[in-house]
Amino acid sequence: MATRAPTLGDWLEPHPNGIYVRPADAWIDPSTPEPRALVTHGHADHARGGHGEVWATPETLAIMAARYGEQTGRPVGYGETIRLGEVEVGFVPAGHVLGSAQIVLDHRGERVVVSGDYKRRADPTCAPFQPVACDVFVTEATFGLPVFRHPDTGDEIDKLIERLHANPERCVVVGAYALGKAQRVIAELRARGHAAPIYLHGALQRLCDLYEELGVRLGELRPATGASKAEMAGHVVMCPPSALNDRWARRLPDPITAMASGWMRVRQRARQKNVELPLILSDHADWDELTATLSEIAPKEVWVTHGREEALVHWCMTRQIRARALALSGFEDEDD
Repeated sequence: MATRAPTLGDWLEPHPNGIYVRPADAWIDPSTPEPRALVTHGHADHARGGHGEVWATPETLAIMAARYGEQTGRPVGYGETIRLGEVEVGFVPAGHVLGSAQIVLDHRGERVVVSGDYKRRADPTCAPFQPVACDVFVTEATFGLPVFRHPDTGDEIDKLIERLHANPERCVVVGAYALGKAQRVIAELRARGHAAPIYLHGALQRLCDLYEELGVRLGELRPATGASKAEMAGHVVMCPPSALNDRWARRLPDPITAMASGWMRVRQRARQKNVELPLILSDHADWDELTATLSEIAPKEVWVTHGREEALVHWCMTRQIRARALALSGFEDEDD
C-alpha cells in the first residue's frame, strides 16, 4: 500500500485557539492557557496570561508582565535561534509594536514563518519588519481589501499639529490604544518637531513608562488628571478610545476629538464615534503592503489567520500561490 506523501507544513495544526507546532510541542499565540506558548507580541488578542511558560522577545515579556503580572518567561532576542523538540525556532522583527516578532520555524527541510501582526511603514517605536524567505507564510489580513490604502504617516500627524495650532484655546484629544498606537503617535509628533508637553489619561501611563524604560524616548508627558483646562489648552491630550466620549473628556478645554486608527478610513466608523479629526494611522499592513510582502517573500503557500481572508486568498490564487484561510478565533482589532 502506497504511503501518502507529506503535505507542506503538515506538522503544524491550526486550531480555533491557536496554531499547534506538533514536533515542538508548543502553541503559537494560543487563546487558552497552554504548557508552552510562543507569543508574537503583547496585544491581548495574541498574548494571554496563564501559560506554563512563554517564549517571546524580552520586550514582549516585559509588556505581558506589566499587563498580567510576572510570567514564566523564556526570552528570545531578535536573530537568536533556539531548539524546541525537533524544531529550530527563531524570532525576527514584525514592525507591529515594540517587541513584536515573526516566528520562524525550521523542520524537516521546510521553513514556516508565522508573522503575527505586522506593518511595513517606518515606526520610531519598534524595529522594522524583516522579510524572511520561506515555504509557508502565515499572514494576517486585517486590512486585506483593496479599499484599504493607508496615507502617508507624516501627513496625518501634520493634520493633527495644524489643527492644534489653529485652535490654541482648545486641546486635541487623541484616542489611541494603550499599547503601541499611543506611543507611536507621541513619537511621531516628536519627530515632526512637536516638543511641547503631552497630557496622558491615566490608563496610558504605565505602558508609556515601560516604553521609556525599554529605551523609547517620548519626551515630556504629564498626567491629565489634576491639570486645569487652562494648562491643557493648546496641547495634545492622549487617551484610550473608550474615553473619547466618556465623562472624563468633559473636563478638557473644548476638545477637538481625534482618533488614530486604520479604521478611520471608513467614514461611518468615524461618525459613529463622534470623531471630528480622523487620523488614518495603522499598525497593520494595508492592501498594497500585504500583497507586496507576499510578492517579496514568494512563499509556496500562504495561510491567512484573520481579517479579510477571502480577498487575499483570491489574490494569491490568481498568481498561482496556494492559499487558504485558517479558522482561528479570538483575534480582534484591539490594536487598531
